[in-house]
Amino acid sequence: MERQVYDIIVAGGGLAGVAAAISAAREGAKVLLVERYGFLGGMATAGLVNPFMGYCLREGSREHPDKMINKGIFKLILDRLSELGGLHANRSTFNEEIMKLVLDRLVKEYGIEIVFHSFVSEVEIKDDKIVSITAVSKSGYTKYTASFFIDATGDADLSALAGCPYEMGREEDGLCQPMTLCFRLANVDPDWFKDRNARELMQEKFRELKNKGELKNPRDYVLFFPHMVEDVLHLNSTRIYCRCPVDVNDLTRAEMEAREQVFELYRFFKDNIPGFENCQLLMSAPQTGIRESRRIVGDYVLTTDDLLNAVKFEDSIARGNYPVDIHSPTSEGTVIMDIPDNDYYTIPYRSLIPKGINNLIVTGRPISATHAAHAAIRVMPITTCMGEAAGIAAAVALKHGTSFRKVDVAEIQSYLDKHGALY
Repeated sequence: MERQVYDIIVAGGGLAGVAAAISAAREGAKVLLVERYGFLGGMATAGLVNPFMGYCLREGSREHPDKMINKGIFKLILDRLSELGGLHANRSTFNEEIMKLVLDRLVKEYGIEIVFHSFVSEVEIKDDKIVSITAVSKSGYTKYTASFFIDATGDADLSALAGCPYEMGREEDGLCQPMTLCFRLANVDPDWFKDRNARELMQEKFRELKNKGELKNPRDYVLFFPHMVEDVLHLNSTRIYCRCPVDVNDLTRAEMEAREQVFELYRFFKDNIPGFENCQLLMSAPQTGIRESRRIVGDYVLTTDDLLNAVKFEDSIARGNYPVDIHSPTSEGTVIMDIPDNDYYTIPYRSLIPKGINNLIVTGRPISATHAAHAAIRVMPITTCMGEAAGIAAAVALKHGTSFRKVDVAEIQSYLDKHGALY
């Protein structure tokens, strides 16, 4: 079996993983990024998750675009998208094809090695450290060795393979937030988007047909967003309940169930809503989106009280103000708990440190948090910033030859300051 050696290996090429790889490589580390698809971006590209949720201070529903709370590499990605015409004037909606290109260019710019079409399948452990990982691909099995590892898989796959303890779903029954397959309708009358009354009538018709039993969609309303193309509607409105997001059989069933829901919504619009008479089902995402799966048990468990009280941790490494947004695992409802106006919460470094392994750090949505707190910190602006901090932590640990748990957080924060990140 072929063996390749690196300083730092990042498993998972979503936005958190890319940010981690960049921030480690720019400090001089030799970095490998392992990604399951043939492109980077994770849920931003493979899941068609769009737009970015809020990343600025806000009062109620009003955002202050001049008061960003997520910067650093996240802002770099926004700027690169904008330069290539891939960012909407609203600074939230983006073109995922241009996103793929932006991320490709960034990893090449920072000298990061990458292998696409590769799954981490095995972990070798010695003395509470990961020695190597094995990835399976078209080339067979390849072993990769490093001093430090970053789990940015989204589902804590690397941590689970390494035997780290984790939790999943609600504390009372283990059920996760539902999965969602995003999709697009094309050839929609652009005037429909501008007509608030028409949008409200659509929601009324949706509820009417649901009450009559003519629609099976399990949501209580249709969630949609504008697209970069004015006659395309982006929809995040399918909902797959009671399926385990890390069980291959449940994932298979979820994909098929979701496509049935997509087609039902397409016919609902085409057959009932003025302005959609000529619409066409353009595409669905390559993968059903996962809101929640494994959450590591870390040195600190982030709670809703921490978020709702806008706690500023001494070991903070990222900020956020997205609300606690829990899509019910068993019903059509959604619980929203807002963050105080003009304020933000912080993410403590301790929540990225899994128990059991000394040279592994976790970034993105699987960090150590309760089910409800996870429902706030799972969005892309926040996870990208977590990724930047994780990569810096790996570079600092490499520099001093120490474990993630013993890294001086003040040194991580000094690098975040240097690169314009906020924490």
